[in-house]
Amino acid sequence: MLTRPQYWLLKSEPLTYSIDHLASDRTTDWEGIRNYQARNFMRDQMQVDDLAIFYHSNTKPPGAAGVCRISQPAHPDHSAWNPSSPYFDPTASPTHPRWWMVEVTFISKFKQLVSLPTMRQDPELQDMLLLQKGQRLSIQPLTASQFHRICILAGEGEARPEL
Repeated sequence: MLTRPQYWLLKSEPLTYSIDHLASDRTTDWEGIRNYQARNFMRDQMQVDDLAIFYHSNTKPPGAAGVCRISQPAHPDHSAWNPSSPYFDPTASPTHPRWWMVEVTFISKFKQLVSLPTMRQDPELQDMLLLQKGQRLSIQPLTASQFHRICILAGEGEARPEL
């Protein structure tokens, strides 16, 4: 049995979709995941009310930018069926979905980005998957202590009750 809530790290390139986009949109489908392990995390383990660190990747510096909440459970990623989508997969269909997505809702933008170098230097985060050699998954589980430590490093202090 899984304990609630669980914690996640969700990577997005800020030029494609940033924490500011999510703040403006308030909710979005986390679509376009085309890695089986990341898909399985969404489909099999993510639950409504799990919390996630929104991480900006492929930017200088990369880092944790804010917090979001899983607001709808995993459901088939319809972008896989759309030939004009960059996420189109001709092997997927509504009757045989291959890819999944969840809905996320904005919680907060950090007062300051927690950069990847800052996380690497923090002894409390050394076991994070993100910091392991060769780890490139766009969705990764976090422990509660890792989640709260990132919030503290972001200037949020102890995690707020609404988190």
